[in-house]
This record gives sequence, structure tokens and C-alpha cells, in this order.
Amino acid sequence: MRVQRLTRAVIGCVAIVLGAAYAQESTKGKPSAKVMELDSAGRRELTLLSGPPETVTMRSGLVSLEPNQSVGKHSTKGNEEMLVVLEGKGKMVFNDGSELAVEANHVLYCPPQTEHNVVNTGTGTLRYVYIVAKAE
Repeated sequence: MRVQRLTRAVIGCVAIVLGAAYAQESTKGKPSAKVMELDSAGRRELTLLSGPPETVTMRSGLVSLEPNQSVGKHSTKGNEEMLVVLEGKGKMVFNDGSELAVEANHVLYCPPQTEHNVVNTGTGTLRYVYIVAKAE
């Protein structure tokens, strides 16, 4: 039940952000508001927003990692990234060796130019939504 409420909250937040993006760009006729279902149908990653012209700069997706799986080391480059953890436990590991614990009902922020990885350290599936947007 908590996961369902959090999922509805994430969908609502995405819809609000998309609505704001639409309002900003409506004169150009590009992005439009939408609602997306968070059902990955067994896939490891489900793209929710693929970036322009679907959005102004934002990309997002749903990631599902099984125990001991990782998303793979990558960099935010010139983007900011936010993770909304829906279920499970894990850690975000940074290039300098530092770590942040992640678990259901937590939100993480990762600044631009930050190399990191997300690893499932729990016994069940780690599911989260990532949201990436240009920093400048």
C-alpha cells in the first residue's frame, strides 16, 4: 500500500513537472502533459521521458535491480539527477568511494559532473525512478 501511494505521488510530481514544462513551451507547441504507468513488465529499465522534443530537457525512467545488481558506473555530466526510491534497499556509490544508503520512500540528489553507481544491497528488488535535467 505504501509503494502504491508513493507511486501515485511520483506520477503526480512527474505530471506537475510536465505541466510546467508544457506551460513554458506551449507557445512553441512542443512538449505536452502526459501520465505514464510505472509498469516495467519485467524489464530492467523502462524509459518514461526520452528528452527533447518530448520534454524541454528532462529525461526519466524506472529502474528495477535484483539483489547484487548495479545500474553501472556513469556520470551526470552537465545534468542534475534525482532518484525516487519506490521499494527495496541499496546504495549510491561515488567515484571517491563515498556512499549514500537508499531505501524505499527516500529521494536522492546527484549534482552535475558526478560519477556514481547504484547497487541493490537488499534481498528484494530495488525499484526507483530517475529524473535527469540539464543543469544550465
